[in-house]
Amino acid sequence: MEKETYSILIVDDHQMFIDGIQSLLIGQNKYLIKHEANDGQTALDILSNNEVDVLISDLSMPGMSGTELVKIVKENYHDIKVIVLSMHNNRETVGEILMSEAEGYILKNTGKKELLNALDRITEGSTFYSKEVMSLMLEKIEKQKQIVDETECLTERELEILQLIVQEFSSEEIADQLFISKRTVDTHRKHILKKTKSKTIVGLIKFAFRNELVVLV
Repeated sequence: MEKETYSILIVDDHQMFIDGIQSLLIGQNKYLIKHEANDGQTALDILSNNEVDVLISDLSMPGMSGTELVKIVKENYHDIKVIVLSMHNNRETVGEILMSEAEGYILKNTGKKELLNALDRITEGSTFYSKEVMSLMLEKIEKQKQIVDETECLTERELEILQLIVQEFSSEEIADQLFISKRTVDTHRKHILKKTKSKTIVGLIKFAFRNELVVLV
C-alpha cells in the first residue's frame, strides 16, 4: 500500500542547496524533508536512529563521498530509496552510481516537476534516471555477445527493446516506436527480466554494462 507521506533525508555540504530543495517541495504534503546532513557520516548517524524512506544526496562532500554513502546505504538499508542529485554528469560517475543500485539520478539544474516525478517513480517501486544522465551512458546496445553464468541469450528484438527500456521508454512508447502492440512489449519485458535475472531497470542497465552490451562514447 502506498504511503501518504514519505520521510526524506537530504545530504549536501551546501546549506543553500538544501534550502533550495526545501523550497521546491513547499505546497505538497507527500514528501517531507525531516532530516538534513552536511556530510556522509552525519547522514549515517541519522539513519541509524531514525526512519527514513528516501535519501537525496549530493556526490561531492568533505570526508565520505556521496558515492561511498550511496553504496553503504544500499548495502545496509534495503528499504530506503536513493536519489542522487548532483552536478556531476560524467560517464564514470554515473556508472558508479548505477552499479550501487541507486533508484534515481538527476542533475542539480533540475526543476520542481522533474524532482517530483523522480520521487513519484522511485516510491512507486520504479527508477528515474534523467534523460541527460542516460544519454551520457547509452549510445546503443551492440549485437549479442557471449553471456556466461547460465544466462540465456537475448534475441535481436529483446536487445532492441532492452535499449529502449534502459532509456526509460514506457511500454506504450516502445510499442509505437517499434510498430508492435503494448502486449507484445510487455511479454518481451518479462522475458528480458527473466533471462537477465533482473528485477528493476537499474538491474537491466547493470546487466548491459557487465556483458558489454553498452557502448560508451
